Amino acid sequence: MADKTFRCRVVTPTHALFDDEVKYANVPAWDGLMGVLPNTAPMVTRLGLGELHLEFEGITKGGQRSFFINGGFARKSDVELTLLAESAIPVESLSESEAKAELAEAEARVVDLHSRDAAAQAESIKRSRDSARVKLRLAKESRARGI
Repeated sequence: MADKTFRCRVVTPTHALFDDEVKYANVPAWDGLMGVLPNTAPMVTRLGLGELHLEFEGITKGGQRSFFINGGFARKSDVELTLLAESAIPVESLSESEAKAELAEAEARVVDLHSRDAAAQAESIKRSRDSARVKLRLAKESRARGI
């Protein structure tokens, strides 16, 4: 089975969230989604904002699992994929109501145009809004799938 799967690990600065064999990973890289299969070339990439989608091999483990990912790095070796994420949350743990509240709070924030760091404020607000929107989408999709 080792030639059909690879080890995948998802860790944040505070938690090890996942460590198991998978047959496929769809990784949210900073410049778009990246599919990872077993026995592919090694690489290192920066993580972006989005859904990490994992698929499992076999009858007993067959299925899939998803995580909300926001920032960090991914490293793929011959037999292992490690995601060192700034933020990672299992999709089944996302709450639609919490994501809506987070989005409302982010949308209520405004930039002080007279501030010296107005550009940084605008970028922070944009990141907060984008993050909340992705969380909301993933929470709705997981509810629709019955997760």
